[in-house]
Amino acid sequence: MAGAESTEGELTKHEQLLLYIRELPVGTRISVRQMAKEREVSEGTAYRALKEAEQLGYVNTKERIGTVRVDKKRRNRPEQLTFAEVLEIVQGNLLGGEEGLEKTLHKFVIGAMELDEMMGYIDAGSLLIVGNRENAHRVALEHGAGVLVTGGFGTSEDVKAFADEKQLPILTCRHDTFTVASMINRAMFDRLIKRKIMVIADLVEPTAKTGALRQSATVADFLKLSAETGFMRFPVTDEWNRVVGMITSKDVVGSPSSQTLDKLMTRRPMTVTMGTPLASAAHRMVSEGIELLPVVDRQRKLVGVVSRAEVLRSMQFAGKHPQLGETFDALMWGGFSERRDEDNRLIFAGLATPQMAGPLGTVSEGVLTALMQQAAAKTADDLRKREHVLQNMTTYFLRTVPIDASITIVPSIIEASRRHLMMEVQVLQDGDVMARAMLTAQTIDAL
Repeated sequence: MAGAESTEGELTKHEQLLLYIRELPVGTRISVRQMAKEREVSEGTAYRALKEAEQLGYVNTKERIGTVRVDKKRRNRPEQLTFAEVLEIVQGNLLGGEEGLEKTLHKFVIGAMELDEMMGYIDAGSLLIVGNRENAHRVALEHGAGVLVTGGFGTSEDVKAFADEKQLPILTCRHDTFTVASMINRAMFDRLIKRKIMVIADLVEPTAKTGALRQSATVADFLKLSAETGFMRFPVTDEWNRVVGMITSKDVVGSPSSQTLDKLMTRRPMTVTMGTPLASAAHRMVSEGIELLPVVDRQRKLVGVVSRAEVLRSMQFAGKHPQLGETFDALMWGGFSERRDEDNRLIFAGLATPQMAGPLGTVSEGVLTALMQQAAAKTADDLRKREHVLQNMTTYFLRTVPIDASITIVPSIIEASRRHLMMEVQVLQDGDVMARAMLTAQTIDAL
């Protein structure tokens, strides 16, 4: 890291092990005992390095497989599953081809047809889901596809050996073919939903050099690093690389060059982790007036930083893409249409479906709250084309809404400033007010 760089000879054993893990080829299996022996360290030291590598996304531990070096950038294609992940999803067992578990598959084929017809759909990187048809198992492997045998069946030793030779996995599970296809589809839908939810890990690479200073550094060190990087604020770390403070140019004004930073820094700064959603980080930075957030692991060790500008730019980019996947909000809102009244206000209309019912057989209060929040969010977005974060919502349920009723949701803006928005939302049925909400939201603005 800038301001605290060290040569490989000066790296601690822990840092050397992390570097060793990062340089391993993707798919390499790692064990504590093996690493301790190869790197000539204690098993305790190897274990701690392996756990931190897992937190940083360099390795993944899977049941019945062990710890494996993985490609951290696979999050960019979240809909692609590996054969190892399929094995975990279907709660199955591996019959052969262990070396191919970390390969990804781009589609799956259900083997419910004659072999000749089936082969027209199978290609390299696909997964054949089929029962105890040994000839289909072999032909699929010949075409570069993995195999999942359903119904708890197995395959011959010859086919297992062939899978090992081709480095293509052949799996088995107790579920029937329809259930297996449903389970894999559900997993793919979940990954599509996660694509929309951007997190700090999408912005930060742990290996990137980050400007940082030790708490024992001086004002002179701060000024030197600031001149080298052009930045005016840096995280401050202790001797174990844990974040203990933040230092800015305002903190050092008027202090002698020999003054140590531990006397000037802001202690216990706000931090985020690699898994923190961007929306959450943006909300905290805007509400607290923070320009730079340190990114830490579970031990509060510094792994990077994100700036307010980076976070907000990424949120604006993410907001241009449609929602992917079947979230509960998307399913509830899917039947609603929008129009504008004579005052050019947005109005939303839809049908109360049976899926919205609560225990009394009427539309549940939770669904009504979610619908009013959705309507408010779309109205706020239409107002300024900026992201907003809900701060407060007070709801009043005046009457019950029957299933199959046609309802209209009418948001009205009460007050709108550069940073805040106040709105009333009403749910109407045949002109009668059934529910009402008062909301306040904060604008997420990079300016």
